[in-house]
Amino acid sequence: MLDGIITGYEESFDFPRRAWPPRQTYMLASVPRAGSTWLSHHLWQCGCLGAPLEYLNFEPGGPYGAAHADPAAQIGLWRRALAARTSPNDVFGIKTFPGQLHQLQQTNPVLVDEVMRFLLGGQSGRKVVQLRRRDRDAHAISYARALLSGIWRQEQEKGGREEPEYSAVAVERASRMIEQQEAAWQDMYRDLRIEPLVLWFEDALADPAGTLRQVADYLGVAIDPAAVVDVPPIKKQSQDGARRWAQGHAGG
Repeated sequence: MLDGIITGYEESFDFPRRAWPPRQTYMLASVPRAGSTWLSHHLWQCGCLGAPLEYLNFEPGGPYGAAHADPAAQIGLWRRALAARTSPNDVFGIKTFPGQLHQLQQTNPVLVDEVMRFLLGGQSGRKVVQLRRRDRDAHAISYARALLSGIWRQEQEKGGREEPEYSAVAVERASRMIEQQEAAWQDMYRDLRIEPLVLWFEDALADPAGTLRQVADYLGVAIDPAAVVDVPPIKKQSQDGARRWAQGHAGG
């Protein structure tokens, strides 16, 4: 967990625990800074689309960073998520990035195999929702700033960290990283013959209700207005630094 920050991984946000597998599973596939945290919480809040958070994020400082070097604990956390983060209508989702899967393939291949077989092994469960961002410059700038500053959430802005100076090199590097990770998803879709539902962050932000309907229709799930649950709010980060970087990028 992240010290002092309510992230949504806490037990108080669990659905009622269950001892049987979910009926429908899906992967929310994205890359960093595409808006996937906002979307994951939006999907979760409806109460009918699971709680698609980063249950494979074992990086230090991440939600499950305490299990970074413990493969057995990582498997236990994954199985706990299946039991406690499947919505009452039998839907389970997980958000992940290519980098997380690649890192786990190196350190815990048993877990990666279990996850992929469970999520994508059967035709009925072979569902992927991909979130992308149309504004490529804004995406690269956001990613570059986060990599340099270590600030990924609004709550971390209170730590007094200085805004990094604009760096064209950092933006170009971030842009390449985004392209490489999106290419990795395309490779997976081709290898596993997956037809993902592709969403654009800008469209989802403009029409949140329509986005819910798109995902629900893709999964064959009915949305019940009475199933709404409380989830931690996603606070928008300050845009001052991003605007300065955008000006520097345009001037470069």
